[in-house]
Amino acid sequence: MATTATKQPKTAPKTSAKQEPDAGAEDAAAPKKKRSLLKIALLLTPLLAIAGGGAFYFLQGEQPAAVGKHGAAKGAKAANQEPAKPPVFVTLEPFTVNLQYGDSSSQYLQVGLVLKITDDTVAEAIKLYMPEIRNRVLLLLSSKSASDLATAEGKKTLSTELAHEILQPLTGKVPAKGLDSVLFTSFVIQ
Repeated sequence: MATTATKQPKTAPKTSAKQEPDAGAEDAAAPKKKRSLLKIALLLTPLLAIAGGGAFYFLQGEQPAAVGKHGAAKGAKAANQEPAKPPVFVTLEPFTVNLQYGDSSSQYLQVGLVLKITDDTVAEAIKLYMPEIRNRVLLLLSSKSASDLATAEGKKTLSTELAHEILQPLTGKVPAKGLDSVLFTSFVIQ
């Protein structure tokens, strides 16, 4: 029998003894660890601040409306106040008027109005003076032209003028803030 010898590469003998690190290498690794911890801390600080601010914002939104900056003191004041009364609406019968015109064709306006008022006493006063209020509204509407009322700005101006005309007969009988707004429920120019 012939045996073949296999050649094994020559390598350096393995040592089982552990080598002790240099004292200089340990000193160099410590500042690197401290620097990397410092970098992490500097990066996390703004993120934590943002997260804390967001949590504060959302938790503030969930508090009752009466509790605010001064906590219970503001809540106690709000408890003594009456809750806001719901608005009262008075619907007027529709108005149909001839509009001012420059050429030979006539145009008509049909408008539905609802008055938003502050309380029932104003509603009673409006009902009491309804014939005079309707007269004033008809005169105002018939003084307008279609071009005056065609734009949104024209309608807003008309609403303000209507509020003034409706409050005229009520002056001194109801509070000045008794009529909150004049609302259009229909508005047709033909």
